[in-house]
Amino acid sequence: MKTDNQTIHLHPNDNVAIAKIALHPGMQIVVHLSSGEQQELTIKGEIPPGHKVLLKHLSRGDIVRRYGEVIGTAGETLSPGEHIHTHNLVMVDHFAVDTQDRQVKAVVTLPESEQRTFMGFPRPDGKAGTRNFIAVMANVNCSAFVCKQIAAHFTAELLAPYPNVDGVIALTHEGGCASPDRTNLQRTMAGMARHPNIGGYITVGLGCEGNQASDLARDFGLPDPDLPMHPGEPAALTIQDLGGTQATIQAGIAAVKGLLPRVNAVQRVPQPLSKLRLALECGGSDSWSGITANPLVGYLADEIVRQGGGVVISETPEVYGAQHLLASRAITPEVGDKLLAKIEWWRGYLERMGGKFDDNPAPGNKAGGLTNICEKSLGAITKGGSTPLMDVYEYAQAIETQGFAFMDTPGYDPASVTGMVAGGSNLVLFTTGRGSVAGYKPAPVIKICTNTTTYRRMTEDMDWNAGAILDGDSNFESSTAGLLDLVIAAASGRPTKSEAFGMGEVEFVPWNPMGIV
Repeated sequence: MKTDNQTIHLHPNDNVAIAKIALHPGMQIVVHLSSGEQQELTIKGEIPPGHKVLLKHLSRGDIVRRYGEVIGTAGETLSPGEHIHTHNLVMVDHFAVDTQDRQVKAVVTLPESEQRTFMGFPRPDGKAGTRNFIAVMANVNCSAFVCKQIAAHFTAELLAPYPNVDGVIALTHEGGCASPDRTNLQRTMAGMARHPNIGGYITVGLGCEGNQASDLARDFGLPDPDLPMHPGEPAALTIQDLGGTQATIQAGIAAVKGLLPRVNAVQRVPQPLSKLRLALECGGSDSWSGITANPLVGYLADEIVRQGGGVVISETPEVYGAQHLLASRAITPEVGDKLLAKIEWWRGYLERMGGKFDDNPAPGNKAGGLTNICEKSLGAITKGGSTPLMDVYEYAQAIETQGFAFMDTPGYDPASVTGMVAGGSNLVLFTTGRGSVAGYKPAPVIKICTNTTTYRRMTEDMDWNAGAILDGDSNFESSTAGLLDLVIAAASGRPTKSEAFGMGEVEFVPWNPMGIV
């Protein structure tokens, strides 16, 4: 990457540069190329910051490269200095991938005695929580109100005698009634019940829904609601059986009160970073996402893996155009084939729904300089760092491997993060350029902004400014060290910006690919 005050040239093979400032027609600029050479350029049109300026003459059909990779072809004859965007860039819709041709980078994991530590909650299964919540989970949308009322009862004042309990949260959703395929919902609920950040939970159903607590017991090993429940154990409540809304709210409050002493008895103790699993997400992306924040998270991800921990990325429709790079890092050809099979499933799914991969990026992404899904994906996957891809997981499936993993999710932030958290992630790193605001209880979320302009405008929501790298005020090495310190502090209990606002419950969105509640 080569930067100057006006542009950035990311890779020697790129025939575009990225504008750091607004470029106007007639401007004479000098682009500092990654090769070390310089190129004089006359700007042919208005080019906003973050957008692409062409460096070489192209005929119609010639390849356009960013990050050294193909992002499309010229839709017409183009001259140096022109703005490259949706009006003249045609997306390429085919990528040949050979999973036998892999370049797997060896990882040397630090022994536990040399790992850094955080203050976490130890769990009987050997995992560690970064938070200690009690969850009130809805089996069905019809019980959502009751769940929220139960959780709302437990104010900060009522929880003051229980200093080790971070709160009582309601995890509600729009499904659970009649959909014939409830696998994702049930897997998500089971993952939350066993989550290291959940010290205890209860479930609340209406009674006539398809998603019964007995199914969760039979298929996912949760406690059987037909067996006697005792204080300090999970409870499965049913509104119709208990006689209505108010009776169930009171029963839920009593059940949570029974959980509080046991949950509070667990205290934070030093835990190695191998107990951390980070969910890596980007939302409200812009052109800087793949230059600052996402690569920064990638460096951090490599360090977490070196420390023995785990990281996971997701959003299968948003790796299209970059799947060859992920497949080349697969630990085995079979893992690479699993990823490619997910891409093909999504191709068919989108076709059945009347869509296509390039319906993404969103308007805000395009305004920020991202022209098509290939360009967006190439920047997005840098969050995953450089270590081997250890496995590919189903939505909300428990992630058993350490190191770098991929989870199949839709390209929708709430559903994507919900799946990764249900899979066991106990902290979330969320990069944003346009300015996304959200939390994802029970996991704390660190918001990493791609550029200083957005960071300054939205400081109350942003935890870290990766734009300092673009400004020349920091570099990836020092930023990675600082971000790791922040991760450890957040994992040890320091509230993140979204937590300070109390965000994180409405963003619980289990993915239902059938769209039937």
